[in-house]
Amino acid sequence: MSIAPALHSERTPVQSVAQPLEGKARARRTDAIVCDLRGVHRQADTEELTRQLIETNVAVARSMASRYRNRGIDLDDLEQVALLGLTKAGQRFDPGAGHDFLSFAVPTIRGELRRHFRDSGWMVRPPRRIQDLQTRIAAAQEELEPRLGRSPRPSELAAHLGEQTSDVVEALAADGCFTPTSLDARVADGSSSLGDLLGDEDRALAQAEAKVMLAPLMRALSARDRRIVRLRYFQEQTQQEIADSVGLTQAQVSRVLTRILTDLRAGLVERPPAA
Repeated sequence: MSIAPALHSERTPVQSVAQPLEGKARARRTDAIVCDLRGVHRQADTEELTRQLIETNVAVARSMASRYRNRGIDLDDLEQVALLGLTKAGQRFDPGAGHDFLSFAVPTIRGELRRHFRDSGWMVRPPRRIQDLQTRIAAAQEELEPRLGRSPRPSELAAHLGEQTSDVVEALAADGCFTPTSLDARVADGSSSLGDLLGDEDRALAQAEAKVMLAPLMRALSARDRRIVRLRYFQEQTQQEIADSVGLTQAQVSRVLTRILTDLRAGLVERPPAA
């Protein structure tokens, strides 16, 4: 994934950063560039100052990307997404509106990161409401942890977000959907993988269960009906072969089979097998 050039220059903003500025110096530099942008009239000057504005705040974008690490997407990809958001914010920013640049840029970057996770980050996709709630929970955790001095409880997250505690718990439980456990992962004793412990479909068990459930219903059929069932489903004869064997027409055999199957289905519903 690569970032398209933000401006019509020979280099993109993220390619020309030398030394990232520290917090206060970056804020002063950003304010100075925004002030200069308000006074320029030539398109070339606007493009150059916008490039400088983006470059100055690359560290902010990378810092935001790092908050989403270890969630199933490579940090390099997250940084590219965050830098794309920063570039879009720089291109769309209106210096004449009187807004602080980062107040405009941060939501744009965050939106790009959340969109990327929503569209690309799920290996097992929960309902959309859970995806959206997880993103909100992540932001709430970042806001509440410094205030509380610990990780917030689900009830505190729910109160902060105005959600039901049960919904927050469900979203937290689905957190592993970003990176579900591999079937090759070793279990506690190390001698087997998780996939080794998963059972296969037991056809013999299913057949035995079917016989137990159908046996009393089959005994209730007439001798001719039992014979027709045996010829059709055990000996796999055609309807015409059965008709020749029992002295009926093919159409009559078809109707008899339909009736038998209907009666058997009704019997299974009305008479569940004993535990």
